[in-house]
Amino acid sequence: MPARLVLTALEGVPTVRAGDDLVEIVLSGASRTGITFADGDIVVLAQKIVSKAEGRFVRLGEVEPSAEAQAIATRTGKDPRVVELVLRESTELVRVCPGVIIAAHRRGFVMANAGIDSSNVEDGQEQEIVLLLPEHPDASAARLRQQLSARTQADVAVIINDSFGRAWRLGTIGTAIGVSGLPALLDLRGRADRTGRRLQVTEVGVADEVAAAASLLMGQAAEGQPMVHVRGFPYARRDGNAAELVRPREEDLFR
Repeated sequence: MPARLVLTALEGVPTVRAGDDLVEIVLSGASRTGITFADGDIVVLAQKIVSKAEGRFVRLGEVEPSAEAQAIATRTGKDPRVVELVLRESTELVRVCPGVIIAAHRRGFVMANAGIDSSNVEDGQEQEIVLLLPEHPDASAARLRQQLSARTQADVAVIINDSFGRAWRLGTIGTAIGVSGLPALLDLRGRADRTGRRLQVTEVGVADEVAAAASLLMGQAAEGQPMVHVRGFPYARRDGNAAELVRPREEDLFR
């Protein structure tokens, strides 16, 4: 059989609210789309709907900026209340300049504004409400996987996908911030290439590759397709997590 990876956006996904049952929404969307789950399938969920279901909303009117946040807001031109939330969600500010805050999130991700966002936040006045990342994305992925597998009687993996910028290239790309049921990082060191030479340093961020592929269907604006079914993952399965993809601080040559 030819190698084939098939991605399908689930149809009819409603606006997700705090407390919604994402597994039920996945199953309903799969039914509408004509998908029956099988062992080895993957469901990629947009971070935003996971955060919404988990109630990770913050009303900016309830945030009191610290003196540090005020100073950084003056330097960057950002809302000091958002800056305060960035400080709370981060372990380090990696870069700060006008219009930009790159932060190391508490889960290790290095990203703009610690992942805090106000786009496509429907609850209330959009400009006064922001959404944080899930408290523990890997745990969220594991919980959703367990529930999906129980409901479908299939070994289904889950990826939670967010959009990251990149230090050396323009444009955002889908990135796995929560993983359960498949390797996030595939270590190919020691395997032979086509000429028989042993690979020395090759590690592949396969969960990020799947997340990026799913992002082509999810879109970045008003597409409304935050759930993607994936079939044909070409590597052996194991129970990995997105923490595998975080480069240790001592190995970071650019911070």
